[in-house]
Amino acid sequence: MEKIEKKRLDALRRVMAQQGIDCCIINSTDPHQSEIPAAHWRGREWMTGFKSENGTNGIAVVTKDRAYVWTDNRFFIQARQQLEGTGFEMMPLDGPEGVDLVEYIADMMPEDSVVAIDGMTFSSTDAEKMREAFEEAGLHFATDFPMFDYIWPDRPEQPLNRLFIHDEDIVGETVESKISRILTEVDKEGADAILISALDDIAWATNLRAAGDVVFSPMFLAYLYLDKEGSRILFINEKKLTEEVREFLKKYDIEIRGYDEVTRFAETLSPSSCVLIDPSLTSITIAEAIPTAIEGGKGVAKLKSVKNETMLAHWRTAMEKDGVALVKLFKWIDEEFPAGKLTEMSIARKLRECRLADPDCVDESFAAIVGWNSHGAIVHYEPSDETDVPVTGQGLLLIDSGGQYTHGTTDITRTVALGGEPTAEQKHDFTLVLKGMIALATATFPKGTRGAQLDILARRYLWNEGKAYYHGTGHGVGFFINCHEGPAQIRMNDIPVPLEPGMVMSDEPGLYIEGKYGIRCENMLAVEHWKNNEFGEFYRFRNLTLFPFDRNLIEWEIITPEEKRWLESYNKEIIERLSPLLDADEKKWLESKING
Repeated sequence: MEKIEKKRLDALRRVMAQQGIDCCIINSTDPHQSEIPAAHWRGREWMTGFKSENGTNGIAVVTKDRAYVWTDNRFFIQARQQLEGTGFEMMPLDGPEGVDLVEYIADMMPEDSVVAIDGMTFSSTDAEKMREAFEEAGLHFATDFPMFDYIWPDRPEQPLNRLFIHDEDIVGETVESKISRILTEVDKEGADAILISALDDIAWATNLRAAGDVVFSPMFLAYLYLDKEGSRILFINEKKLTEEVREFLKKYDIEIRGYDEVTRFAETLSPSSCVLIDPSLTSITIAEAIPTAIEGGKGVAKLKSVKNETMLAHWRTAMEKDGVALVKLFKWIDEEFPAGKLTEMSIARKLRECRLADPDCVDESFAAIVGWNSHGAIVHYEPSDETDVPVTGQGLLLIDSGGQYTHGTTDITRTVALGGEPTAEQKHDFTLVLKGMIALATATFPKGTRGAQLDILARRYLWNEGKAYYHGTGHGVGFFINCHEGPAQIRMNDIPVPLEPGMVMSDEPGLYIEGKYGIRCENMLAVEHWKNNEFGEFYRFRNLTLFPFDRNLIEWEIITPEEKRWLESYNKEIIERLSPLLDADEKKWLESKING
């Protein structure tokens, strides 16, 4: 790819010179700030060659003579490998050597330089921070440079996948109820209307989904406008609507307008109408088009993050289906491993096959991470034809995967030993990670607790030995929407959103030894009420995931009696719930993995 990427870099620099631009900043997302955007907006990946099916977090910066890609610690190893020879160099966003992108540009560029972005792909929050820093440094900031309109001749079209209705018997709430709750939040924030840009919020609010607009997430490209006077407008390409969906929208008095009409519509709004937007999810171009915008809007994401009892009941079904798929996969791995023909890619293909054999599984929830030995140490490693390696010899296999079931989204990581007895080092490191996962899963905490206040539970056993991981410990999980969902998170940096009953979080500590192996243990947990007493209200987690941990990797000498009881109870639940769904051979295999 070396010559191709340098050719693209040269083309961009020619356009920059023609338009008097000295520095160009290229984002990795779309006008909705999606984690994994549709192909139409994956220009930064196209430009740099730093990419994966799951998307990569990175921002490119191009000047007349230098080119960089900033990314976070999950992608350091991958970025260094993929950027080699492309003309781009990697810059760390975080970690001990993290470099602030905006400060770096402000210091690097000469006074009066013009720094430009495509304002549709940068949030209002991020763009305003840039504007303030750059103008303070004597730089000019332009938000109207859609660079890929000039240099990407075969750019993919915007997707036109058809929408379908997510059964409201599974959802447990009508669109009317959701709109009413959204407008209550709008009123609380002193606004008259709301313009929603986040695709997951729109899918949630409308009980609609689509397969293919956003890879691995059944969302669709749209904007949603609601006001207290009764206006309900969905901005969407009409080619995406079936007659059934049109009737569904009509039932809830939702008007249809073209997807590209949203900016012009925003400009026509009355200055006396206060429109609520989430500045972190609304593009600067649209935000500036609204005459009177009120920043806030986090309430919608909060509503979405708290699942009702109907959803949680259906999630049990999704987890059982997912557990069955994983039994089939890992049984197959055990049977095929001795022949020496397994590869990371063949395992990933088999995993997809096992999940999609269930008619309720629409897609994977992300491209499976299947890392053998040293590849497992690349946190977001994604096997490809170029990187695929045989899974042979002795080592650790890390598989992080999930499914998009109509009954709920799943996300699970298991690390297993293959090819003989694991080393003492492998067992010790695995057990430290497992102990951290159990510590978080068994936590009880008072109402008002935030994820950052629990994060140390998952890290403490590693920290006690001077070991660490630097990604978050837990993220919210959507209900047949995004695998990664906000606003609550469990991580070292504080996210000021308390955990509440109904939120579903991942629990995924890990350890990564570059060049050797990676370990991660991940379950999904639902926050639930525990007790009330004179000290207040207390919550706890209820486990959702159903698949055992590799007992051959556990250093039992450092497992406490409480941890052992948790594992025994967990394994008992797995047997009770999965056994009726397995054939005799699968049931026998599962019992052997649990009982030894």
